[in-house]
Amino acid sequence: MTDITPTRWRPATTEPALVKWSLTGLCLAVLTVLLFAPLIAVFDEALRRGWAFALASLGDPDAQSAIRLTLVVAAISVPLNAAFGIAAAWAITKFDWRGKAWVITLIDLPFSVSPVVAGLLFVLMFGANSALGGWLVANGFPVVFAVPGIVLATMFITFPFVARELIPVMLEQGRAEEEAALTLGASGWRTFLTVTLPNIRWALLYGVLLCNARAMGEFGAVAVVSGKIRGQTTTMPLMIEMFYNEYLSVAAFTMASVLALLALVTLTLKSALEWRYADQLAATHRHH
Repeated sequence: MTDITPTRWRPATTEPALVKWSLTGLCLAVLTVLLFAPLIAVFDEALRRGWAFALASLGDPDAQSAIRLTLVVAAISVPLNAAFGIAAAWAITKFDWRGKAWVITLIDLPFSVSPVVAGLLFVLMFGANSALGGWLVANGFPVVFAVPGIVLATMFITFPFVARELIPVMLEQGRAEEEAALTLGASGWRTFLTVTLPNIRWALLYGVLLCNARAMGEFGAVAVVSGKIRGQTTTMPLMIEMFYNEYLSVAAFTMASVLALLALVTLTLKSALEWRYADQLAATHRHH
């Protein structure tokens, strides 16, 4: 008989304890300096004169207008980018056609282009001095220095997030289930709703979450196309800068703390979805 002895436990790494703890301490120090200390400073400055004063600063008409505009822009751009991301991922992963690699490169374009440059491009395309922009302004549909320009700039900056989360998952899952559903007589729309969508739901939620976080915090492109018209085209990041430049530090840091809280909520949801997303990927590997 073969002698089966228990395998001795071995650590994943063989570095000395001093190296391990030194690297851990270095990481924590960097996080403290770059993340935790600024975050604590933001909340400390916001509450320097008390909760009542901080909440009163959010009641300022300009602050409320900025909050409303930020929510409106996110409510428009995020669903549109989600629809685009699903369509792009479906086309890239479920069909073979020429130019696929080129389309994937275009999807990644906002990651490599500065947001300020992107905003400038929209100004050149839709500004009053351009042919298209001049016609739109003459007919009462201004884009630049108006809400449509802010939405377009936000969509351009955020549209890779959903597609980039869905493409790897859909590539991993393959086409077998969709092809089986179509063979059994299901329509393309029914196949998507009953087969594809349940398999990508957690990746889709993860991409939408990242897209929403970037949409609400975008500054560079929005600053160029908005014109920073107070009470009309100022989002929360722009309003923070304006308050700070006017030495209204409590109002600036209070609004910054609101964005920071939204970021913390996003981080919590992101971690939860990553945990669920990992389970989904493991199930996908077992299935295939």
